[in-house]
Amino acid sequence: MPRKRITITLKEEILRQIDNAVDGRDVRNRSHAVEHLLSKALMQKPVKALILAGGKGVDFPEFPSGLPKALLPIAGKPLLEHVLVKLCHCGIKDAIVSVGQQGQKIKEYFGNGLKWGINISYLDQQSVQKGTAQPVLEAKDYFSSGAFLLLYGDVLTSISYMDLLDFHNSQTALVATMALASVERVSMWGVARLVGSRIVEFEEKPKNPKTHSHLVNAGIYVAEPSIFKYIGKDAVKLESEVFPRLAEEGKLGGYSYDGSWYDVSTPQDYQEVIHHLKLE
Repeated sequence: MPRKRITITLKEEILRQIDNAVDGRDVRNRSHAVEHLLSKALMQKPVKALILAGGKGVDFPEFPSGLPKALLPIAGKPLLEHVLVKLCHCGIKDAIVSVGQQGQKIKEYFGNGLKWGINISYLDQQSVQKGTAQPVLEAKDYFSSGAFLLLYGDVLTSISYMDLLDFHNSQTALVATMALASVERVSMWGVARLVGSRIVEFEEKPKNPKTHSHLVNAGIYVAEPSIFKYIGKDAVKLESEVFPRLAEEGKLGGYSYDGSWYDVSTPQDYQEVIHHLKLE
């Protein structure tokens, strides 16, 4: 989004605190730190996150059958721990984790989340239908006012959640904003056609895409409570039943970013993540 250059004078102690906020990942430099800290201070309502961590456990040769994806070890930590730490760095202190059949293992490991500086509430998925729609609808009572982060629990990324929130809040008349990653082969993910800041067409895993876009759904969103009106009781997937409709109505924003993004869905995906992290 457009930014303006300003000059400010600060006490040395405040400047040291600003520099301490720079971690090279979520907060890139001193200027970004000032913006990041001001955004947190001026945020009218605390932002919550909904993390979808249900689904069946992994069937990876090197792990016990049924291990939740959220507990897959990456760089010495479970995948979900990376997400929670990132949320905490961005000043988001409340997360609702939606869990499925293997949810007890996730609850036992993370508990109330205070060890990581974040308050975790758990929501046991009630619907027998597979997909992303019903777990989101079941969380409706947690998000009655204000935008919230919606994250898929099998995604590892360097995206700044605060930048995504800022982008969403700078737009008008949006029901949701979808983070977009750029890939060469798009058939594995939902493909978005972006015009300006709006997604005007969205296709879920198309065999023959109508658009030549290389921007795909990254599984990271900001959503308004109005999104629940778009999720029917029989809806299965947001990607095929909600996002295309929002795109047609001009109510789906698109936030394209160039950072790292890994979808840990298959054994091959997992090995690719481990390989890339070793090279970094």
